[in-house]
Amino acid sequence: MPVVAHYERAVVFRLGRLFASEAQGPGLIFLLPCLDNCRVVDLRTFTFNVPTQEVLTKDSLTVAVNAVVYYRIRNPVCAVVNVEDANRSTRLLGQTTLRNVLGTVNLDELLTAREDIAILMQKTQQLVVAC
Repeated sequence: MPVVAHYERAVVFRLGRLFASEAQGPGLIFLLPCLDNCRVVDLRTFTFNVPTQEVLTKDSLTVAVNAVVYYRIRNPVCAVVNVEDANRSTRLLGQTTLRNVLGTVNLDELLTAREDIAILMQKTQQLVVAC
């Protein structure tokens, strides 16, 4: 019987199949020992640094950029069922989105419109991750 903290949710599987359409918790989760198993998902906000990358801008200039990505899992069932490792996938998506978005802007836009670029990156990632 796992105890799920207030910032976690448990996705329960019975005989290897999803048991409930919603995640369980917080609190005490009752599992049948031989039939059930669960994966606990942390719902807190995580951060990671996108390592410095050289990106080719729209005007064919190479710039070295890095970024910080903040994310949290909103739907634990989708995070467990649809993706093998949600945290790793989010890191790779952050790197890919950074390269793709910065490849569509000029150097002047990159230097002057950081907030707009951040919003564009956020919208792009939300479209990809929508479950």
